[in-house]
Amino acid sequence: MIHLILGGARSGKSSYAENLAKQYNDNVIYVATATADDKEMETRISYHKKSRPPEWRLIEEPFFLSSIVNQNKDEKDVLLIDCLTLWLSNWLCKKVDPHQSDWDAECNSFLSVLKESTNTIFIVSNEVGSGIVPMGELSREFSDKAGWLNQKVASVADNVTLVVAGLPLVLKK
Repeated sequence: MIHLILGGARSGKSSYAENLAKQYNDNVIYVATATADDKEMETRISYHKKSRPPEWRLIEEPFFLSSIVNQNKDEKDVLLIDCLTLWLSNWLCKKVDPHQSDWDAECNSFLSVLKESTNTIFIVSNEVGSGIVPMGELSREFSDKAGWLNQKVASVADNVTLVVAGLPLVLKK
């Protein structure tokens, strides 16, 4: 079962996903895509770590989510991936060896392993398409790719929920 949870910044999407994961079992693997490149991000990461149960396993992976999903195919485990838009930001803004990695290939591989997985997987992502069109080229590229990524994941997801002001709105069940 794949459940995509979308929402804006500080909408409550991560808390919602964590509460859903807690309901399944204690074998939760939290897959974090964030990297602490500045003090503000360190604070955000610290906040998220404190909100999670200490028995949950943590895997920090900023680039290759497909390999993490593939390596953890044990159907007893629940995967919680937080978040896709940070994952995309990592690909757009960080140095990845272009000879060894390609965003489109990784994205397609991720979608493929999601379809094959027998795990319960909760995936958190930001909904960024509700605002104005950004002025900068990188911002527009991010917004476009985030929208396309969310559409692709939503198409393979069993459930999709939009969280606004802490309130879940079921989009697909």
